[in-house]
Amino acid sequence: MSPSIAADVHSYVPHFETLKKNAKVTDKVAPPKEEQLVLNTVRCLAADLCQQYKGGHPGTVMGAAAIGLALWRYEMRYNPANPEWFNRDRFVLSAGHACLLQYLYLHFSGYEAWTLDQIKQYHAPVMSGSMAAGHPEIEYPGVEVTTGPLGQGISNAVGLAMASKQLAATYNKDDLKVVDNKIWCFTGDGCLQEGVGQEGISIAGHLGLDNLILIYDNNAVTVDGNIDSCFSEDTSAKLAAQGWHVIEVEDGSNNLAGILEALDKAKSLTGKPIFVNIRTVIGHSSSKQNTGAVHGAALGEEDVRYVKEALGFNPEEKFVVPPKTYDYFQECKPKGAAAEAEWNKTMEQYAQRYPAEYKQLQMRLAGKFTEDNWKELLPAKQDLPTAAQPTRKSSGIAVQALVPKYNSFIAGSADLLESTFVNFKGQVEFQNPASGLGDYSGRQIRWGIREHAMLATANGFAAYQKGMFIPIASTFFMFWLYAAPAVRMSALQGLRFIGIATHDAIGIGEDGPTHQPIALAAFYRALPNINLIRPCDAEEVMGAYEIALDDSNANTPSLFCLSRQAVPLLQGTDRSKMVKGAYIVYGEDVEPELTIVSTGAEVARSIATAKLLSSTKKVRVVSMPSQKHFDAQPLEYRQSILPTSKSLVVAIEAWGSYGWARYAHASLSMHTFGYSAPADQLYEKFGFKPENMATKIDAWVHKWQSASRLPAVGEFDELLLGYAQH
Repeated sequence: MSPSIAADVHSYVPHFETLKKNAKVTDKVAPPKEEQLVLNTVRCLAADLCQQYKGGHPGTVMGAAAIGLALWRYEMRYNPANPEWFNRDRFVLSAGHACLLQYLYLHFSGYEAWTLDQIKQYHAPVMSGSMAAGHPEIEYPGVEVTTGPLGQGISNAVGLAMASKQLAATYNKDDLKVVDNKIWCFTGDGCLQEGVGQEGISIAGHLGLDNLILIYDNNAVTVDGNIDSCFSEDTSAKLAAQGWHVIEVEDGSNNLAGILEALDKAKSLTGKPIFVNIRTVIGHSSSKQNTGAVHGAALGEEDVRYVKEALGFNPEEKFVVPPKTYDYFQECKPKGAAAEAEWNKTMEQYAQRYPAEYKQLQMRLAGKFTEDNWKELLPAKQDLPTAAQPTRKSSGIAVQALVPKYNSFIAGSADLLESTFVNFKGQVEFQNPASGLGDYSGRQIRWGIREHAMLATANGFAAYQKGMFIPIASTFFMFWLYAAPAVRMSALQGLRFIGIATHDAIGIGEDGPTHQPIALAAFYRALPNINLIRPCDAEEVMGAYEIALDDSNANTPSLFCLSRQAVPLLQGTDRSKMVKGAYIVYGEDVEPELTIVSTGAEVARSIATAKLLSSTKKVRVVSMPSQKHFDAQPLEYRQSILPTSKSLVVAIEAWGSYGWARYAHASLSMHTFGYSAPADQLYEKFGFKPENMATKIDAWVHKWQSASRLPAVGEFDELLLGYAQH
C-alpha cells in the first residue's frame, strides 16, 4: 500500500483511531455501537442464509465477522468498481467453507455483482445461476482462486505472493513502484493440519515473503468437535520456527480494535511472512457456539431465533440489513477508486520513463507471453539430435529455447532440476535476497521436496493475472500422484501450467516398483480440461510444447509424460499432426489388417514388432500421444486412423490397460507392479521385447482369422496377462 493511501485508511471513522491507540491485541474490547451493528447484521445473515437451504457453514462466519470487517473496511486495498485492478491486494479464503464471510463483505463493500439477492442463492440448486457456491469460485468478482479442499488456499496464496515479488523485482524502479500489493490469506484449523498447507508455509518462510499475511481464525473447532482430540501443536511457535513473524490477538470475535492494530503491524513488518493468530468463538451468539454443531450445518429454526433475539434483531424477519450497515461501508468505493487513480498516474509516468518495460508489462497484462513467432525457436525435425535420447532430455531442448527468452516463464522442480531438464542457461534462482542464493527477480524455482505445494503455488502464479505467468513444474511421473489434488484444481479453474513428468513407466529401472507409475495415467486421462501428452520422440516433444502454448490452450494445463531411457528419432513422427491426438507413423500406405496403437517409449518397440509379424504384413503403427485430442476429432478421422470395424487393433503401452478398450480389441500392458532392474531387462521381463510381442500378436491374429470376424464389445484381450507376477 502506498504511503498516501495508507495514511487515509482509518480516517473515515475517527473514533476508531482512539480505540486503537488505547487498545492492546490481548484486550477484550467491545466494538462501538456502529461496528457492533455491522457484526450483528453479518451474524444474523449467516444464520438466515444457511437455514434457508438447511445447509452450509454458519459458524466461522459468525465467529470471524470482526476479521472480515477489519479486512474489507480498513486494511485491504482494492477497488469494488474494478475487481480486476492489477495492483489490488489479493485475498484468498483458504477456509473456503466460510465463503459467506467473503460474499457478504463483497456485497457490503460495493461489488455490484454481489447483490443480496445473489447471496440468497447460496447453496441453491445449480440451475439458479448463483455465484454464491458452497466454496468461492475463481470466475466471480472478488474471488482470486477456487480453494475448495482445505490447505490449497494457503499454497495458492504463497504462489500469489511469489508472483507479486517476482513482478516487483522485474518491473519496479527506484522512483516508481508499479507492483506493491499485499497477499492476504484467511485460514482455519483444517488448512493448518493439511499437508499442502504446511508445505506452503515452509516455502514461504524459506523465501521470506513479507508481502504475505496469513490470518488464522483460531476457533479450535472442526466438524468432529474440539481439535484437542487431534491437534495439540503450539501453532504460533511452529510458525515462528518456520521463519514467520507471529502476532497474536485474543477475543477476536469482539476485539475489532485489537485486530486492526495487529493487521496494521502485519503490513509494516519486513523480512518474513506474517502469521496473525486470532482467537475467535465459532458460531458466536449461537446457543451452540464453540461446538462442532455450528461448523458445517444450519443452526436450526430455534437457534436462529435465539441468535436474533440475543443480537437485538426481530426473529420474525429474515435477511435484514439496517441502512446504517451500508452507510458504514460507503467509503470503500471512493477509497478504492482513489487508490487505482493514484496507481494509474504512476503507470503513466512509468510508460514515459521506461517504455520498453511498460510495453512488455502491458503485453503480459493482456495475457500474452510474446508477439514473436515463438515456434520458430523450437528446432525443426532435421535439426534435432539424430542419436537416441530420453524424451526428458528433448524437453530440455524446448526449455532452453523458450524460457530464457520470455519473462512469462518460471521453471522449477521438486528437487529434480537436472533430472527433469528444466534448468536453463543464465538462470537466476527465485530466492530471498538475504540468502545469497538468488533474488526475487529469479525465474528458476527450487520447490524442494514438496510436490503438492509445487503445483498449488504454481496455481497462484497462474491465477495472479491470467496469462502473465506460465509455470513449468517438474518431478517424476509417480510423484505427480502427490501433486494430483492441486492439478485437479488447475484444471477446474482453467489455470495453465506445463508439467514435466519424467521417468514415466517401467523404463525408470532400478528405482523399482515404488517409483514406476503403472496406473496413474488413468486418473489424468479421465480428468477434464488437461492435456496429458506422452510423446514418443524428440519431434513429438516439440509438438507437445506447441500444443501446450497454443492460444487455444490458454485455460488448459498440460502434463508431458517423458522417458528416462533413450528413444530414437522416428522417421514417421510429425509435430504438426499431434494436435489430432493420434496419427500413422508406420505403414501409412497400406490398407491394414492389423493396426498397432502405442504411446511414448513403446512406439519404437511397436514399429520393431510390426516388422517381425508373420500373421500379416498389412500392418500400420499409430502413435497416440493424446487420447483427449484424438477423442475430439471427427468420427471419419478417428475411423481412418483406428479402423476397428475393418482391422484388428492392438494397443501397446507399459502402463495399465484401463481405457484401451475404447480404441483397440486387445492390449499388451502392465498387470502387476514393476521390479527393480535396468530398463531393458524390465521390458523383456514384462513381455515388451519386440520378438515376444510379435509372437503374442501373431497368435491373437490367427485366432480371429480363424473366427472370420473381428472381436465384439466385451471380447477385449489382455495379451500379456500373467507376465512377471510377483
